[in-house]
Amino acid sequence: MYDLLVVGAGPYGLSIASHAAAAGMTVRVLGRPMAAWRGHMPRGMFLKSEPWASNLSDPEGRWRLDVFCAFRGLTARHAEPLPLEVFSEYGLWFARNAVPSVDERTVTLVAPTAGGFQAVTEDGERLAARTVALAVGVLPFTEIPAPLRRLPKALVSHSSRHADLDRFRGEDVTVVGAGQAALETAALLAEQGTRVRVLARADRLCWNDVPPPWERPWWRSARSPHSGLGPGWRNWFYAERPGLYRRLPERTRARIAAGALGPAGAWWVRERVECGVEVLLGREVLTAREVSGGVRLETASRHGGPQALHTGHVIAATGFRATRDRMRLLSPELRALLATGADGAPEVGLEFETSYPGLFLAGLVTAASFGPSMRFVHGAGFTAAALVRGVGRRLRTGPAEWRIPAGRSAESAVGLTGRREAAG
Repeated sequence: MYDLLVVGAGPYGLSIASHAAAAGMTVRVLGRPMAAWRGHMPRGMFLKSEPWASNLSDPEGRWRLDVFCAFRGLTARHAEPLPLEVFSEYGLWFARNAVPSVDERTVTLVAPTAGGFQAVTEDGERLAARTVALAVGVLPFTEIPAPLRRLPKALVSHSSRHADLDRFRGEDVTVVGAGQAALETAALLAEQGTRVRVLARADRLCWNDVPPPWERPWWRSARSPHSGLGPGWRNWFYAERPGLYRRLPERTRARIAAGALGPAGAWWVRERVECGVEVLLGREVLTAREVSGGVRLETASRHGGPQALHTGHVIAATGFRATRDRMRLLSPELRALLATGADGAPEVGLEFETSYPGLFLAGLVTAASFGPSMRFVHGAGFTAAALVRGVGRRLRTGPAEWRIPAGRSAESAVGLTGRREAAG
């Protein structure tokens, strides 16, 4: 039986495994390393985060992105976007050097058993572990607007489902959304000869500014410090103090999670969009139906009334919604025991443990608890260190305290978790 089973081998899963191995735990990592980055993002994309804020985490800080770039003869400079292919290769390099060997099989089910958990792999093998860390990334949580959900997959797709946009050459595509995924996808489509438009509910597009120079007068730094989520004290708090963020009242955290760091495009993609992409603002999709040659969208405009639009394919770059119900990897009985917050996401304690003892979460699904940094690679360092401390504490408590008595509600279970935090 393993001390820790890490499900997922992206930046968070690999970072957690590195910290757990360094702590002397027997750990097994399952999943294809950097799968979402390698197989679900089109060629030609760039990393939106600054290179210095995109390190995977090992306890000694040896396997940083800048070290990898130097090893490869590349540069990773402030305010210079890094190709996604380079970041994906960095993740594979990190996995080879900082992590115990990765089992690339997919886990299909995680269920509770006496003394811990059982994970079932795609080929039917059953693995036992005392604790589990789910670091499944964003793909289980894709969000597609309701009017588009009944269309066949040949006509509508989520932006995270495309590693290659070549199939749309010479076609007509409508991208729904106003964030970086929508705008960069549209730019790439336009540059390959696709007739493309962006359809957004917002009345205007928002663009991130060019980051200020790394070296600048002290008073400018004091007024607007650098952070892993961009300049400014508010971003600094989200990026550098997620532990304090977790201590905010739940209502405050929910409000921030709903509005902080909203849809915006990177400064380096702005000209590409404005020069080559049709943008339809203030428009919301009301209905969508299949017609000859594609899709007919009925949209509502705040300024011009209803309008119809015909397109060959719709790409929904409409983000992700991390809720307990979408965590289908967990057995139904285990899912039902997870206490949730107002937004439907599982609540986690100060060390990323859920209301079910021994089950830990990482990444996007913890953003409601720890803030916007959990939506970015930058949050992996804090998560890995805190979560592995929590795993160590859980391992020391002993199996007798792991099981929630039959019939106990998730609400009462999270109450027990809260009392553990207060005592600790």
